[in-house]
Amino acid sequence: MNVTRETLAPGVALTAIQTDKFKSASLTVTFLTPLRRETASANALVPYVLRRGCRRWPTMGEVSVRLEELYGGAMEPLVGKIGETQSLGLVGSFLDDAYTLEGEAVLEQASELMAALLLEPVTEDGVFRREYVDGERENLVQNIRSQMNDKRSYALLRLTQEMCRGEAYGVDRLGDQDSAAALTPQSAWEAYEALLASAQVELYYCGSADPQRVRGALGTLVEGLRAKRRGAPEKLTCQVAPHAAQGGPREVVERMEVTQGKLTMGFRTGGASVWAETYPALLVFNALYGGTATSKLFLNVREKLSLCYYASSAVEAAKGILMVSSGVEFDKMAQAQEEILAQLEAVKAGGFTDADLTSARQAVVSRYRGTLDSRAQLEYYWLSAAVTGRDETPEALIARLEQVTAQDVVAVARGLELDTIYRLMGKEG
Repeated sequence: MNVTRETLAPGVALTAIQTDKFKSASLTVTFLTPLRRETASANALVPYVLRRGCRRWPTMGEVSVRLEELYGGAMEPLVGKIGETQSLGLVGSFLDDAYTLEGEAVLEQASELMAALLLEPVTEDGVFRREYVDGERENLVQNIRSQMNDKRSYALLRLTQEMCRGEAYGVDRLGDQDSAAALTPQSAWEAYEALLASAQVELYYCGSADPQRVRGALGTLVEGLRAKRRGAPEKLTCQVAPHAAQGGPREVVERMEVTQGKLTMGFRTGGASVWAETYPALLVFNALYGGTATSKLFLNVREKLSLCYYASSAVEAAKGILMVSSGVEFDKMAQAQEEILAQLEAVKAGGFTDADLTSARQAVVSRYRGTLDSRAQLEYYWLSAAVTGRDETPEALIARLEQVTAQDVVAVARGLELDTIYRLMGKEG
């Protein structure tokens, strides 16, 4: 596996992974822009409108036919967030040229389609076609509204909003329902033009083609992007608050028609983040505390004491926060919270065995080794690296993970401070 990264135009970079490990190849174009409440929904709408068609293939049906001609390829909208950066674009997957029936060059044809969708959208009156905007706006509003249906995810979303109120990370990747409902062809077009003019653009390829061929295949797209640039791209930053707000953890209770309570707890990591030397220790700590099926939260809070239906933790290393998620009976909420915090105190005191540490460390190492065997995980890894300005390979990170000691884990644990508690309760619970 050969990984190269180079700048092809101002604000436009290519990460190319040459490998013969996969039968399918990936080609993705991602616009990276600061996450803002006032632009999040408009930005999120753009990839879906672009996917509807372009001048040469103006309908979804015609685009689908073209993709079928590329051995059943796929090209789908991408909307996400990494830290306080919103990521938007199109992600493509198609048969690698090494496996085509007659040696056809699928990469160049996929790049042609990608460039057409991104740079030649269907327009009317100088903006996006109203039919396309109206349809995708309704889909976006419904997607935002439907986040409430999965109460586990909804509780984490609400925790994020409350914990990071006033911070860009508190903005959802899709924006908010009111902003989405107000979108028009004109406002969506303005968001599209702003992305072309000032977003950082990340091109990603994974397949058997060599970097020189990939650069050639992307030539039309890169030149089209270059023509749309208006100066340097906006700088991508992320506010990492190392400490919880003064005055003790903030507590938020929301009541809905639910039969199972949700207890979510947000911690500041004391500055441990993807940019810190303590990053590997933060990952191992999370695995030991609540990130695996052999963690403290799973074995003690869920299995031994039966206080939760589930209990786990996850880190957002690009923001420097850790979140605990649990499903709890209403009358066990206080006891579960007490035990979750008690398990954290146990880790802070070094209350874990060498076997516990080894299991946690191996779990994280295995996860990153698995990244090398997954096109999707490789893509996310390198996109995250582009957002955070890092160039560390998965192999280099694995080497650092293998050196994490018990003292390193304890030090990270002692830096955690409880910031916000969010409880989702029943109407009468």
